[in-house]
Amino acid sequence: MIDLIAHIFEGVSTFGQMDAHTVMIRLALIAAGFLLVYLSGKNILDPMVLMPMGLAMILVNGATLTIEGKLANLFLDPMLSKPEEVVNSMQILFLQPIYNLMFSNGLIACLVFMGIGVITPLDYLIARPLTSMLIAAGAELGSILTFPLAVAFGFSYKEAASIAIVGGADGPMVLFTSLELAKHLFVPISVVAYVYLSVTYAIYPYMIKLLVPKPLQGIKMDLHSIPKVSSRQKLTFAVLAAAVLSVLFPAASPLFASFFIGVMVKEANLPRYRKFLDENVLTGSSFFLGFVLGALLSFYVVTDPRIVLIMILGMIALVLSGVGGIVAGLIAYKLSGGKINPLIGIAGVSCVPSTAKVAQKCAFAVNKQAIILPFAMGPNVAGVITTAIISGIYVALLR
Repeated sequence: MIDLIAHIFEGVSTFGQMDAHTVMIRLALIAAGFLLVYLSGKNILDPMVLMPMGLAMILVNGATLTIEGKLANLFLDPMLSKPEEVVNSMQILFLQPIYNLMFSNGLIACLVFMGIGVITPLDYLIARPLTSMLIAAGAELGSILTFPLAVAFGFSYKEAASIAIVGGADGPMVLFTSLELAKHLFVPISVVAYVYLSVTYAIYPYMIKLLVPKPLQGIKMDLHSIPKVSSRQKLTFAVLAAAVLSVLFPAASPLFASFFIGVMVKEANLPRYRKFLDENVLTGSSFFLGFVLGALLSFYVVTDPRIVLIMILGMIALVLSGVGGIVAGLIAYKLSGGKINPLIGIAGVSCVPSTAKVAQKCAFAVNKQAIILPFAMGPNVAGVITTAIISGIYVALLR
């Protein structure tokens, strides 16, 4: 009778087949999934990615069963390598086709980038390219300094580069780099990146208060100082930038191509394509990004003792990038004779448009007349480019 009940309620009975340490990890992941769903529902974290991620974490760690004598699930298996295994699993595991066709080759990162490109304004970047790029370069501090730090902790060069790119605060870039250089760590690195992006945006305002004097936080910037940039100029910039960057950094050319095709659709005023990329491609890829990443985060993936180190290094990378961006913003303030609000420096940490909104929110809290969002979008978009460049360099040197 007990065996029959155990067979019927197999997900519960599998707890008895695990050691105490694994049971605790499995329960912790289920609890973490509930927490992500709750915080996403409260809009404390980004619900677009993290709500489906949390649900998938709950389900994949709860729905454990025994297949051919091994504990597994019916969601997907990222460790398959032989063609016959992949083909067979795609007929059984319901997320396996999405993983194989969109994740294992980096396509998901490119789809997200297309959607980001179609909602990204280029005005201030084109009007003030040098200022924007220099601030964005400063905000890559974490992407650079975390690399030797990760190597010192025992990670290989490829693994260290994949962890360091978390400092760019650009989820698709993290996906692309980890899939190219450290596929075996793709899941923990990507999950850490996406969870930390939401958490870090809550931390950055405190860093601003600590590092930027309050009078400087409320500096008004003259909106009329932004030269009007025509759609034709922005379209030309997108084509030239995509061409030049792809020639210089071919390893990252799929990302450049995806981002700038989105920009081109926006600036060429193609409403049907724009709606498709924004409402369908970006929304759909973001949903499956969160759901599949959550389903990948099963208990047997996170038993690697280096996961804690990845979590620590990921946070260090994002904090360092925030510090670098703020310092670059303060330098821009000095060089401009006080005309630039230094808070636009945090926007150089590139997730579009979240950090630019953080800069605007912090400025508005001090001065209700400080409208800096259009200026912050310059470093914000430049940060996408600088992170792709660093990713391309890492991949080219280490692949």
